[in-house]
Amino acid sequence: MYRFYDEENNYICEVRYGNARANALQRGLWTNTKWATKYFDSIADDWIKYSHNFTLIRLFSHGLVCSEVGHLLAFEKVQEDIARLKRTLT
Repeated sequence: MYRFYDEENNYICEVRYGNARANALQRGLWTNTKWATKYFDSIADDWIKYSHNFTLIRLFSHGLVCSEVGHLLAFEKVQEDIARLKRTLT
């Protein structure tokens, strides 16, 4: 693992190298957003707080290892919830 820091020793991100059996969490470019808020903005403009939404983190982690059928079923449920939210906001 290689970690990158700025000139003031503030964490920015890291690159992990795993072998062929390593999963997505064990290799690639990563950042721990709670350590690097100075460098990263929320893609949801703070509408969703990713760093504190442990349910969302669990959803993503399970989504990485489930089948395409599981992805499709989860996507249907997410679409239903978005429609429900839109109804409550209007």
